[in-house]
Amino acid sequence: MESVAESDGDVRAYEVVLRYIEAGILEGRYRNGGLLPPERDLAALLNVGRPAVREAMRVLATQGLIAASTGRGGGTRLVTAQDDALARMFRLHLAVAGQGITDLTETRIALERASAATAAKNATAEVIAELDEVLAAMRADTQIVTFNSLDTEFHVLIAQAGSNNLVADLTVAIREAVKEPIREASTEMTDWQAFRLSLIEEHQAIRDAIAAHDPDSAVALIEKHIRRAYQSLIGI
Repeated sequence: MESVAESDGDVRAYEVVLRYIEAGILEGRYRNGGLLPPERDLAALLNVGRPAVREAMRVLATQGLIAASTGRGGGTRLVTAQDDALARMFRLHLAVAGQGITDLTETRIALERASAATAAKNATAEVIAELDEVLAAMRADTQIVTFNSLDTEFHVLIAQAGSNNLVADLTVAIREAVKEPIREASTEMTDWQAFRLSLIEEHQAIRDAIAAHDPDSAVALIEKHIRRAYQSLIGI
């Protein structure tokens, strides 16, 4: 009975550890790439058992916020892996919610409309060159998996051109969450190669609108592109 009580106490105690670390992040004590205190130090500081600290670390690892390393200079560090954690969350949303993919599509459209508008206002010659490079790679790539990765890269470049890393992370996360349904739908298409060429044409038009610093056209084109692609692939 005593061991059960201790276990229950540790389950509750791990939340104390989580709140402490979250407060440290918000207050700037712990920054990206910085080491967190060792397990034994956190346990002593917060007056909790070391199992509670380990449980808190497992939660943070699942959220994509920490990474552990061994050896000289090793330890538990804060890391930036938001896209992985967000993609995991969105995949679970898809599995639980019957209309999850529709929700994610509308979310993606809202995000990418904003990023396309900002990119069209701010895009530099370097950004346009990067978009051209991805477009050239897409024209040369006829494989579903690698082409879809290039497609994601194109949209991420647009989000990054708007100087919004969170939008870029969300763009990757949503694409990763629906990657498998898109792959399956692509393999079942009767003429995926024709669909691929149409996507390239639409990407070229979006690129041209951004290069022309025409936010209204860029916004309209990117929404039309996303809606048509999902309609063709998944029927939404």
